[in-house]
Amino acid sequence: MKAFRRMPSMLTPLLLLALSSPLIAQSCLTTSDMDEATHNGIVAAANRYFLMAARGDSASLQQNAIPSLAASFSGIAAVIKDNQDKLAGAQAVPRPPFLLKADSVAPLDRAEFLCGVFGSNGQTADSAVFVLNSLPPGTYAIDTIDASSTKGALALSFVLQQIGTDWKVGGVYAKATQVAGHDAQWYAVRARDFKARGQTRNAWFYFLEARDLMVPVPFMSTQATDKLYDESQAVKPSDLPAADRPVNLVALATAAKPPSKPGEQFNNPASKTYEMIDLFPTLVGSDLDLVVKYRATDIADTNKAFQDNMAVMKALVAKYPEFRESFNGIVARAVAPTGQDYGSLLAMKDIK
Repeated sequence: MKAFRRMPSMLTPLLLLALSSPLIAQSCLTTSDMDEATHNGIVAAANRYFLMAARGDSASLQQNAIPSLAASFSGIAAVIKDNQDKLAGAQAVPRPPFLLKADSVAPLDRAEFLCGVFGSNGQTADSAVFVLNSLPPGTYAIDTIDASSTKGALALSFVLQQIGTDWKVGGVYAKATQVAGHDAQWYAVRARDFKARGQTRNAWFYFLEARDLMVPVPFMSTQATDKLYDESQAVKPSDLPAADRPVNLVALATAAKPPSKPGEQFNNPASKTYEMIDLFPTLVGSDLDLVVKYRATDIADTNKAFQDNMAVMKALVAKYPEFRESFNGIVARAVAPTGQDYGSLLAMKDIK
């Protein structure tokens, strides 16, 4: 298991979203189902590793990692360093752990762990689902510790694997519990407000933010995130860009005039068309910004790439003026055929 997007604060092992195989036995125990010795062992290990992280002691964490992770630990070390100001001297409050067992003779391509009590309509207030892939057989635990300090609050989660009688580090996630000073509930309320006003793109992105903030690791879902998912589908834009479904964005040259109506396409010989391939919100410092990625033939000329980035950001806000209300700025990233990119940030107030 190795390290993992959300932008700089999250680290993910090679445990990604998947579905379960009916031929493989997977089970999950919550705190109330575990025996006392197992529960205490998991909690003690997570607390010990949290203290190492709070001290910035990545070397000790690496020594206590499973072999595959210890061999490639630079990503986790970087995340611990990036969050040192929030971890040092933080007040730590542990959440109840989960115990996951994967019984098989070979690594699981897909595995789904159902934790707690489920009702006729699926998840209940006390249940959780963990969906993982590329998972070797074994016994695992997921334990999250909420860390709060004057520098901010984050959830530090450990994926642990039982090796003999020890619990070893199999993955680490550091995730802010607030974005731009607001929690999941705030983003959910704002999403519904945007929906009521017909701003479906703003609503979609804010529903995504709310769901992301509700869980400490991206491969976990709860009753609350399931409900938000259902709500979000009603406002999901049909033209979201993707690498296999690019969306054209037309930008005017400096001397050209902008369209007279929001959403109107440019029709000017001085215009240039860009292919957007991704659009998503992200935290930059303490601000919630919107990232737009687009295809570029070459980014070696950084001055040209910068000018293209400026044109893309201005064109995006001209096409979707509702973004002025929901984001602090735009990040444009020109993506070369090699996958390398060149990015620029512009505060929303500076986009004219």
